[in-house]
Amino acid sequence: MLPRSLLLPLRRTLFPSSRLALRAPRHIHTPTCACSTFLRPSLRATQHQQSPLQDLTTRFNGLQLQQQARGMKVRSSVKKLCDGCKSVRRKKGRYVYIICSKNPKHKQRQG
Repeated sequence: MLPRSLLLPLRRTLFPSSRLALRAPRHIHTPTCACSTFLRPSLRATQHQQSPLQDLTTRFNGLQLQQQARGMKVRSSVKKLCDGCKSVRRKKGRYVYIICSKNPKHKQRQG
């Protein structure tokens, strides 16, 4: 009896058609996909052609810009990295925080 690790690749090479029959289609045709104009010529007259740049700008105009909220680094030992860094004790003296007014990447918490 052959081991399973050798049997599976052998079966794939001997019976490739069974693998293709079980594969799901790669593309689902929808009214908004670009290939729908080739399949149904009646759609070509109703849809207006846009340049790729115009298409991208119309998609991104509706999105809101979100400012990234940075967290802080948690370290076992914190230290001031520049002259704008200040050491602060919070949470009833449990944690030591480093807060920087010049560079927000310098924010640290002792953990």
